[in-house]
Amino acid sequence: MGSHKHLDKASAAGLLVALGIIFGDIGTSPLYVMQAIIGKEMISEEVVYGAVSCIFWTLTLQTTLKYVILILRADNKGEGGILALYALVRKNARWLTVPAIIGASTLLADGIITPPISVSSAVEGLQILYPNIQTIPIVIGILTLLFIIQIFGTTIVGRAFGPVMMIWFVMLAVLGVHQVSGHLEILKSLNPYYGYQLLANHPGGFWMLGAVFLCTTGAEALYSDLGHCGRGNIRVSWVFVKTCLILNYFGQGAWLIAHTGTYLEGKKPFYEIMPDWWLLPGIAIATMATVIASQALISGSFTLISEAIRLNFWPKVRLVYPSDQKGQLYVPSVNWLLWAGCIGIVLYFKESSHMEAAYGLAITMTMIMTTILMSVYLYVNKVQKWLLAIFIVVYLAIEGAFLAANLLKFMHGGWVSLLLAMVIGFVITVWLRAYFIKLRLTEFESLEKYIGPLRELSNDISIPKYSTHLIFMSNASHESEIETKIIYSVFYKRPKRADIYWFVHVETTDEPYTMDYHVNILAEDDVIKVTFRLGFRIEQRINLFFRKVVEDMVANKEVDITSRYESLNRQNITGDFRFIVLERYLSLENNLPFMEEVIMKIYFAIKSITTSEDKWFGLDSSAVKVEKVPLVLTPSEKIRMKRVYS
Repeated sequence: MGSHKHLDKASAAGLLVALGIIFGDIGTSPLYVMQAIIGKEMISEEVVYGAVSCIFWTLTLQTTLKYVILILRADNKGEGGILALYALVRKNARWLTVPAIIGASTLLADGIITPPISVSSAVEGLQILYPNIQTIPIVIGILTLLFIIQIFGTTIVGRAFGPVMMIWFVMLAVLGVHQVSGHLEILKSLNPYYGYQLLANHPGGFWMLGAVFLCTTGAEALYSDLGHCGRGNIRVSWVFVKTCLILNYFGQGAWLIAHTGTYLEGKKPFYEIMPDWWLLPGIAIATMATVIASQALISGSFTLISEAIRLNFWPKVRLVYPSDQKGQLYVPSVNWLLWAGCIGIVLYFKESSHMEAAYGLAITMTMIMTTILMSVYLYVNKVQKWLLAIFIVVYLAIEGAFLAANLLKFMHGGWVSLLLAMVIGFVITVWLRAYFIKLRLTEFESLEKYIGPLRELSNDISIPKYSTHLIFMSNASHESEIETKIIYSVFYKRPKRADIYWFVHVETTDEPYTMDYHVNILAEDDVIKVTFRLGFRIEQRINLFFRKVVEDMVANKEVDITSRYESLNRQNITGDFRFIVLERYLSLENNLPFMEEVIMKIYFAIKSITTSEDKWFGLDSSAVKVEKVPLVLTPSEKIRMKRVYS
């Protein structure tokens, strides 16, 4: 299991940060869960006791036991999340890519629906005080502002998250206790028998599980944000958070019991348990809490995309690091796609009660995929087979039941989240398939046999010097190999004479924050290969990293970087460095199978609108040459032509 003991420590500051970052999504669920469960049905004791019982046991079994106790143990060098878990187990079987793709796709799709439903649920409380108020423009305004501030980073705003969420959870508990104290009979819901009665005997009771599931949708965020807060802080703060949530759900249940025999008719139990004098402050606090919940989900989406890129799951899009704070990341393309998706959801569904139909279906799929990957992790770590069997059977049964109940939502809006997930999954699949096609058909040669020719070229004064130091970005993972296309570029395209030839390879590791490099000096002061081993959460600033490598080698007297031009050498001036990045395009001269040709055409179409290779590697554009080379995947058959003489 995870071996990072510092993760298990808890501190006052850490607990406050955990409240602000991790529990936003699950913490704002009381805004809409009870309303979603009751719906248009008449309020009855059977439904209320059963619903509150189901919520209590869902939070206990799904969130507490599965995520907080079990899955938080599966940390990848301190990092969590479905892709971090996949990185831990992917070497054991290739088929594990499938649950990873489905889980990542559905998690991103959920990120488009969570902000609209959370913010709408909070803002709609204003309709109690101002029945004719139009909430849609307010919701769109809040969401737009939220996405705009991502550009500047959230360090300053983030400091206020913890205290605001502390106020929010205390408010949940106080409102709940106030209601429960007048209707102590609601405590009967702790008995799971009432939940069973609702699901087994109440007409349509089983399908209410789709609404019950909304109380635990934020559980995946607990695991995804493990690296930000640490296991100890999450576990300790969850005790407080769960207590506040349960008290509020029981309080809403107590209010519903007092109104047995009536209909909700659009009323929100969450706001109904508030005293009239507290409504406006309560709505303000709820709105701030939902904004924080949305922020956490947006940040989580950025992190997920950055991990996906390093695992070859996603196109190389521009990543921005607004501050030096660990984990602080901004992905412009994803930010505005999320914004467009959120605004589209608000305009299409209009009310939070309609969004509930689309919400939950996608995240159920994520949880099932996490269960599958976690089962492999437990198996690899030699957990006793009977315990593994219990874990698999219990959680696939629970999540299978939630999925079945949520499928009822498909025609009522659930198709929206699945459509979004399918589009995201399609992009991931194309990118991964294209990566393997390129890998399979890229030709490599031994670098050793070109050391002599490279030395001769370096000393051939009849060829104009291209650069003192010529650095090629290489995909060859073996230190003794190089791509044929690089040899072609050096010797055939235009002979590139240089004093020292550098070949740089970047290997992405399954650990999040690895920063290692290895130097292989194949020919002293002539041919050098540098291999960087960077974690899947490390920004690829190759320009900066390469400079550090050269400085270390100069200090160790392994290389002389002084200019070889006589006049400059006398002045002890450093030679010039030039990077060459080879950018491939699909050659017309290929005879690919139909499906592979389609995949490669889609791949290159997407690639044409994303970040270029040199920008992705963080190279200084003034010292970079991008060469386009044809990617001849499968050469077409030999052309038979006959020469004729006139």
